[in-house]
Amino acid sequence: MNDSASFHFGIWVLNLLAQKGVEVAQENIWFAIASSLVVVLLSWVGFKVAQHVLSTKVIRIILATKNKWDDALEQHGFFKRIAHVVPAVLIHLLTPLFLFEQDALLVGLQKFAVIYLIFTVTWSISAIFNTLQDVYNETRYAKRVPITGFVQVGKLFVTVIAVLLVIAELLNKSPLILLSGLGAVTAVIILVFRDTILGFVAGINIVANRTVNNGDWIEMPKYGADGTVLAVGLTTVKVRNWDNTISTIPTYALMSDSMKNWRGMEESGGRRIKRAIHIDVNSIKFCSEDMLGKLAQLELLNDYVTNKRAEIKAQHEALKNQQLADVNQRQLTNVGTYRIYLERYLKSHPMINQNLTLLVRQLAPTEKGLPIELYAFSSDKAWANYEAIQADIFDHALAIMPLFELNAYQAISDAQFCRK
Repeated sequence: MNDSASFHFGIWVLNLLAQKGVEVAQENIWFAIASSLVVVLLSWVGFKVAQHVLSTKVIRIILATKNKWDDALEQHGFFKRIAHVVPAVLIHLLTPLFLFEQDALLVGLQKFAVIYLIFTVTWSISAIFNTLQDVYNETRYAKRVPITGFVQVGKLFVTVIAVLLVIAELLNKSPLILLSGLGAVTAVIILVFRDTILGFVAGINIVANRTVNNGDWIEMPKYGADGTVLAVGLTTVKVRNWDNTISTIPTYALMSDSMKNWRGMEESGGRRIKRAIHIDVNSIKFCSEDMLGKLAQLELLNDYVTNKRAEIKAQHEALKNQQLADVNQRQLTNVGTYRIYLERYLKSHPMINQNLTLLVRQLAPTEKGLPIELYAFSSDKAWANYEAIQADIFDHALAIMPLFELNAYQAISDAQFCRK
């Protein structure tokens, strides 16, 4: 019998049975099973008591406080998980009191208790990590520096340690011995956790350089991604596309592949409008006096036409005094006047940011005519509003072209030739 213990329930039961004339050996299997069931039953009762205390008393206190972190702990089931520590500890403490050292059940139950405790602690730590992430996501730093990847790394690290401790317990070896032999399987680990390792390294670079944050609008055509970043994880980045589909991108791809991030536009004072109207070169000509008279009635061009007329008239007088031919006379063109009109139209538009670059420029002529490009920034950056503003501007630019006796270039289709 076990003389080292001050009290042993199993010995007390055997002595009690002996006094009643019932001789039961320590090695009796039914006695060992009955003792084990008593240990399990007491541990289950202890678990129920702990669960009741944590689910009523503690939860009541948590709901009464104004702190958010304890509410997050409860939502992630931390208190339900930590209650499992009680039966694990009870099994480990009670088995030496009910079973004898030579019983295989004693060794088995104590190993089970240690493994149970390891997984319970790991499970509880995972809830703490989830709580930290939720609390951090409520802060103003969450969008700038997401920590999802680091939380996942923390969980992975704790899980690896837990697995090593379980293996060490099963083999009756020190965890340090297992760690010392870990170098022999490093190549295998790198192969198995390749994406995880690359994702972790990429995650550090992403956070350090603020490459991508939660809520950013990114484009990665290679992965069919064009939308808002939902989460930057350890191995994957989730993107909600504009059609509400979800694209998954490897985290390391954000550092190795081409990616467009629209955050700069969203943080700036406007969203860029950059589009050209192609003018039919056959409609480009000098402005006649009748045309200038009509254009002078436009409020945006009145002072321009008046000043240019006076300037040109003065130059013409100088040419006559020099007795030069009329071919040397300066004249306004309809396309040049149209360009000035569009520039002034943009400068007077209430939805165009006047503090950012604004210009209307003439690009090199092509087989599709002469491009007149409008370059400005919409002060409203919302996609739908931006598209509406851009459409209104070009509706007006196209509709007013006949006043300048200009035609937009449009390729003639085969059907048009057939009709002719």
